[in-house]
Order: sequence, then structure tokens, then C-alpha cells
Amino acid sequence: MTSNLVHCIFSTKDRADTIPDPAALGRYLGGVARERRIPLILAGGTRNHVHLLLALPASMTLAKVMQDLKGNSSRWLGLQTSGFAWQEGYSAFSVSPPNKRAVMAYINGQERHHTKRSFESELLSMLKKAEIAYDERYVFG
Repeated sequence: MTSNLVHCIFSTKDRADTIPDPAALGRYLGGVARERRIPLILAGGTRNHVHLLLALPASMTLAKVMQDLKGNSSRWLGLQTSGFAWQEGYSAFSVSPPNKRAVMAYINGQERHHTKRSFESELLSMLKKAEIAYDERYVFG
């Protein structure tokens, strides 16, 4: 048995507000995850980025999961929004089981949260807090 909770974050290309309905995107991502047997606990976000909390199966790599979720959602969003694209890459943070509910509350509060803080400053703060080395020139690819 494993417990591999991961909080994943990725944005639209150039952080453009090109997600027409973040809730519908969350439902779509849930469907893709179910088809691929990826336990998606929660999806949320805003018109320019997505947060996912998933239980990464022991038999799957995070890179493959992100490729599946971003690729399928990019095609789906492309049917609704001309020229839609995700940023290159993603950020991912491990979540301990005792912190699962706090991460869920954080993901559910994205709209409210981003009235006070930009996506860019939020992500840089999370990277610093997690002590992840990064080059700011490439974070928002």
C-alpha cells in the first residue's frame, strides 16, 4: 500500500485568462482521470491556472499523469477557445495525509484567494516554502 498525495499546479500559456469555465474543466479532468484510473481527489483553479490534488498510483509516473491530463484537457479546451495552450511543464508538491484537508480547502478557495494575490507570487512563494530551487526565467514557461 502507498500514500502518494501530490498537489499539482499548471497555468495557461502566458497566464492568459483562456479557461472559460474552471468548474467544467475540473469535471472534465475528473472524467479523464477516472478513465485512466488516476485517483483525482480535487480539481480547482481560475481562468488562468489549475490546481489538482491526486493520489498518484504506485504504478504511474507523475510525468505520465500530467501528460495525460494536460494533453486531453488541451484538446478539449482547444475546441472551446481558439489558440488555447497550457504552459510548458508544471509544479508538483508532495502532501502528507494530515495536510490533505488543508490543501483541499486551499484549492477550493482559489477565486477568493486570487483577489489578494497573483498566481505568479503564489507559485514562487510555494516553491520557496518547499525549498525547491528554480530559475525564475523558466518557472512560467
